[in-house]
Amino acid sequence: MTEWNSAQQAGRFVEAYADPVLRLCLTYYLTREDAQDICQDIFLKLLEENRQFRDGEHEKAFVLRCAVNACKDLLKSAGRRRTVPMEQAERVPAPEREDSGLTELIRALPRHYGAAVYLFYYEGYSLDEVARLCGCTPAAARKRLSRARKLLKMEVVL
Repeated sequence: MTEWNSAQQAGRFVEAYADPVLRLCLTYYLTREDAQDICQDIFLKLLEENRQFRDGEHEKAFVLRCAVNACKDLLKSAGRRRTVPMEQAERVPAPEREDSGLTELIRALPRHYGAAVYLFYYEGYSLDEVARLCGCTPAAARKRLSRARKLLKMEVVL
């Protein structure tokens, strides 16, 4: 069992999971700042609750599931629906950071497809695990991956 009770363990947690959580949040079309807020909230929640896990894989699955839930909660929040993104309010947009072409294509996919692609291909989860993390059936996860591959293939060919 893993316990969260020291600054050293908190550092290990951030080192191990900050990047996957941020990448997963970005597949939900969140801004980098929103993704960082979600990441920080998940870390604080786990440290305050002193959670215990069976093993590292259980820990990772829990963290990624928390990220999926936080993304969905943020996207359906009333404050998010009533506000205008900062990018639309600015007169002169700041230059955006360049990402790889594949990352941009994945981010262009519908939300559910992008999350499934990230969890399956980047994190190496099985279809059953992707389904559990995304809150859908294995058949739905398989269909999301199939449709995502089809959309990506169409984009690459064009």
